[in-house]
Formats: sequence, C-alpha cells, structure tokens
Amino acid sequence: MSAPIYGLVLAGGTSSRMRTDKAALLYEGQTQLRRAVSLLSRHATKVFVSVRPSQTSDPLRSSQPMIVDSVPGEGPIAGIRSAMQTHPEAAWLVLACDLPFLSDAVLEHLIANRHAEAPATAYRSAHDGLPEPLCAIWEPHAAAKLAAYQAEGGRCPRKFLIRNNAPLIEPLDARSLDNINTPEEYTEALGGIGGGTNAGTMRLNIQYFALMREQANLARESVETAAATPTELFAELAKKHGFTLSRDQLKVAVNSEFASWAQKLREGDSVVFIPPVAGG
Repeated sequence: MSAPIYGLVLAGGTSSRMRTDKAALLYEGQTQLRRAVSLLSRHATKVFVSVRPSQTSDPLRSSQPMIVDSVPGEGPIAGIRSAMQTHPEAAWLVLACDLPFLSDAVLEHLIANRHAEAPATAYRSAHDGLPEPLCAIWEPHAAAKLAAYQAEGGRCPRKFLIRNNAPLIEPLDARSLDNINTPEEYTEALGGIGGGTNAGTMRLNIQYFALMREQANLARESVETAAATPTELFAELAKKHGFTLSRDQLKVAVNSEFASWAQKLREGDSVVFIPPVAGG
C-alpha cells in the first residue's frame, strides 16, 4: 500500500535575486505562500511549510504548520530531509513556493502518475528535459538514499533524481513549472496572471453533449474561469458537475477545431468536450 501524501511548501530561501521575500509576493490578492498552501491542501492529507530556524517567528510562515530544518546543510535538500525525518511514514509532495502558474490539474496529473516504488516521481522540465525536483513526490524509502547522497557531499536534489533514475512525466503545460526569481519576472507574471481580485479570469463558452449534457443538466453554459488550458478547465468543470468520464475518454475542440489539451485558452473561446460515441 502506498504511503499517504503530505504536502511541503519550500519557503526557506533568502530571495536574494528578488530583493524581497518571495513568499509574500501577491498574486490575485493572495500571498504566494498562501496560494501554494491552499493548492497543496486540495491534494495532500496534511500540509507544512519548510523554514530555516531563523524564520520561525515570521508572521507569514508561522501562520501555517511549519517544519524547521533539522538536518545539516542548506537549500531544498535540507528541507526535504527534515520533513522526512519529522514524518517518516509519509510521502512528500514537495513544491517550491514560487510557482505562480501551477494548477490543480498539474498536481492531479503528477499524483495519477506516481511511481511509489521509485525514490521519487517528478516532472520533466519543458525547457531542458531534466527532472523538476521541486514539483515532485518523494517517497519515504528515499530518506536513507538522500542521507547517503548528502553525506557524500551531494547538495542538488535534481542530480539525486538523475543518479537514481527517477521516473519523469511530461508536463501538461510548458509554463506551469516556471518559477519567478527577479522583480522583472514578477512583473511579467502579474501580466499573465493578473494582480486584482478578478484579474486573470476570462469568460469561456462551453458546450456539452451526450452523457456530459445529462450530468451537467444543460447543453451549454458561459463560465468565468482562471483555467489556462482545456486540461485545467475540464478538471474544474468535472468537479463542478460530477462528470464520470475521464479526460482520456474525451477529445476537445476549441473554436470548432480539434485542440491539444495543453492549448492556451483565450477570452471568449468556445470549448467542446467530445465524449465517445455510443453504440455496439
């Protein structure tokens, strides 16, 4: 039986390139740290914030359950190992706090493709093909290997995943795992997400057929959503209407043309999820 999944938001960095605390940056009226915690809480049994000892009195971090670095070393590997030491019974869904484009659909896809027999399951970077260790599920039995790796002088969790042949899955959206490190990148991200209460949302027109029409109890609707792709939109609508068909059973069309599940949606798009044709 697979270990339960706990969530860990890594918020122990110094934010030197940003020149201000990245955890406190605002997106859509919510701090980046709080957004990451909220996102994880929908997919993990318990959620903790990883901090350095000097950060325990910080009001933003101390408002959440914390795991304080308790092993030697610096950086993400110390945070991951400290979490494993605190709750050795759990697998850890680890996130960097500075992933503003991350979505529920991305985490659902990661969990659905989890390889519990491996030390970890991670996404493959859309930019360089290497493992993304800070949006990954780390299994309990990786603890001993991580300790040995660090004892040998290893500090990079990405190199650990490469050395241990961790299974990699393809990202749903190339931008979903982009992190934000500088003021310029933050400004650009705000342009893509929006900084106001309803910024970053758009109006889409949805049409339903067959079983999906029955389950939604309507043929079409207009929705305001922050979903960036058909994958994210379907996850949102499936939760809303209780759809029983999986994404793998459907095709999607945008503006009357078949589309990729990773296609970028835009204001006013018409989206149709096409179920399998019934028959013998």
